[in-house]
Amino acid sequence: MSTSGDCSLIVLGSAAGSVAFGLAAATAWGGSDFVGGLAARRSPALLLTFSGHFVTLLLLLAICAFGGLPVPHRTEFIEGAIGGLEGSLALVAFYRALSMGAMGLTAALTGLLTALVPVLFGLWSEGQPGPMAIGGLLLGGLAIWLIAHAPSRTSSPRIPGPRISSQGAPTQALILGAISGVGFGVQLILFKFAARDGVLWALTSARIGGVLGMTAILLFAWPRHTPNEAQISGNRIGTGFWKMGILAGALDTAGNLGYTLAAHTGRLDLAAMVSSLYPGFTILLAALILRERPTGRQTVGMAVALASVVLLSL
Repeated sequence: MSTSGDCSLIVLGSAAGSVAFGLAAATAWGGSDFVGGLAARRSPALLLTFSGHFVTLLLLLAICAFGGLPVPHRTEFIEGAIGGLEGSLALVAFYRALSMGAMGLTAALTGLLTALVPVLFGLWSEGQPGPMAIGGLLLGGLAIWLIAHAPSRTSSPRIPGPRISSQGAPTQALILGAISGVGFGVQLILFKFAARDGVLWALTSARIGGVLGMTAILLFAWPRHTPNEAQISGNRIGTGFWKMGILAGALDTAGNLGYTLAAHTGRLDLAAMVSSLYPGFTILLAALILRERPTGRQTVGMAVALASVVLLSL
């Protein structure tokens, strides 16, 4: 039994427990992307994201306040807030990169770097894992690339909107995609650090930073009409968009919780890699609910992801 701040965790074994939480995170994040993708066809994606983040922040604050959870130390609180803030900035860079075209390659690059940054940091800070885990990490990186990179019909790995084709790979789009991937990866590292004083407060401080960042972006920096939103602006924004935003935000928060527990109970590199397989769950939901058939490449990627999870669990 391992106890930390606001919760007690039953660890099934460092690797197995971390993989279980990581899979829970990937499932929740994949569901969040699916819901957000549907809603983004009728409403601006950033507005949807903000509505979900704001409401879940209020919920997290209520849980922490009425649950009598001890206030975290300043260092851990700042680490979580910085993670949420820089994650929101990375999200803006990601949106901008997707709006430039080459969505397939940009999304794959972002998704791969999101996993690679914490994996490299984990290898540096925690040492080299066993041979099976190394094989699982390599297969996981390959799976993320295969799943996220669909050359002809693609969507973003975190906020999938209407699928559009990618024609080229503008250098600026790839640079912004790389910046956003590094930003998301750094956010995962900061989540692990912030959880030292309690998992729920880590999520709350991250939401505070994220909401503040998104508020500033919406007020001062976000263009009124991005290429993806130009068509939406010609129509009435979908009524009740905030309900979909809240659902997506709740699933995203559940994913953050699963990842933070995965990183807290096991190795950072393992937790980050398993959690970053979430695009596969988005594709599965699209296949089951919208009858969108995954490409052959994505099917192979999901099979590789399964093999990766098995190796990482051993």
